Amino acid sequence: MTKPTPKDEEIHLDPKRYIVSETDEKGRITFCNDYFLEVSGYTQEELIGKPHSIVRHPDMPKVVFKLLWETIAQGKNINAVVKNLAKDGRYYWIFTEFESRRDNDTGKIIGYHAARKKISTHVIEIIADLYATLLEIEQRESVEASQAYLVAFLKEKGEDIEFATIMEEIHRFY
Repeated sequence: MTKPTPKDEEIHLDPKRYIVSETDEKGRITFCNDYFLEVSGYTQEELIGKPHSIVRHPDMPKVVFKLLWETIAQGKNINAVVKNLAKDGRYYWIFTEFESRRDNDTGKIIGYHAARKKISTHVIEIIADLYATLLEIEQRESVEASQAYLVAFLKEKGEDIEFATIMEEIHRFY
């Protein structure tokens, strides 16, 4: 029997701790807390100034980030279930609350704040299946086709859902 490689291993998060980061308006990391460093395996020097996509797992469909960026760029907050990739190839699932940060004088968006926490195994199983389908559609067709599938999936649940509440609504259905 072969021993699993690190990339096959899930990092189990502490349900009492939050992974926190902030970025500038372009998505470059400007702050990360100690728990983010611990879980991701990166040093602060390796993360500050880098695009947050440094921890993006290849299993994540691009449509999720497309919708996320469209939403936060409008100054709206959004929640999302995300699978991230640690430096050593392991992965971790998180529920992330994204908020826009604004200049106090101008009101202009100057960056984003994200707080992430552990998510239930049940939700991961549901989301992982949906994400796998979305990723397959993206690879076979396009991000737009993946988005059309997601909209149809949500409408099938009997709701006309705004993108800003996608993950909250998926939580509600399951």
